[in-house]
Amino acid sequence: MPPALLAALSGLALGLSLIVAIGSQNAFVLRQGLLAQRTGAVVLVCVLSDAVLIAAGVAGAGAVVRSAPGVLDVVRFAGAAFLAAYGVLAARRALHPQALDPRGGGAPASLAATVGTALALTWLNPHVYLDTVVLLGSIAQNHPGRQWWFAAGAALGSALWFTALGYGAALLRPLFARPRAWQVLDALIALVMFTLAASLLLSTV
Repeated sequence: MPPALLAALSGLALGLSLIVAIGSQNAFVLRQGLLAQRTGAVVLVCVLSDAVLIAAGVAGAGAVVRSAPGVLDVVRFAGAAFLAAYGVLAARRALHPQALDPRGGGAPASLAATVGTALALTWLNPHVYLDTVVLLGSIAQNHPGRQWWFAAGAALGSALWFTALGYGAALLRPLFARPRAWQVLDALIALVMFTLAASLLLSTV
């Protein structure tokens, strides 16, 4: 196997292993996909954000992140506050099932608000920097001369996952024709957000 292809496949595998997990970003993409609201914009924000962070890591920004723990602390507290607030909103939706049906739940959020939420869920999570900038950036150096092939593979993994999650959610829409299903989903999203917020506050990053 050509070394460049091996590096790209390594990046793809590691990128997917880091991103395919229950988290705030994935929960938001899934919900937008189920609602069929701004799905393309949300997927694009997540894919481009990951690509920028991965590229920064390969370019050497990981050393800067490791040398500035104070910055990560600011991101950690801001991220925890945002996740808690989003969790409250999800919990409120779960407690009011009459507002859960996307066909009768009012106008969708604006493009700016949706994109802003996607950006916050991505960039206010310090673990995103540790996974992409520090971890992927460091491992990429194990492929000397082919670091950018590794980065391309990792970015491709991100693009494949978010596209599949956002648009593949359409397959679940028949299940979510019932308000009760939305109630359960939003209750789970609230639990995820509160758990992540608590983990950020308790972690030392």
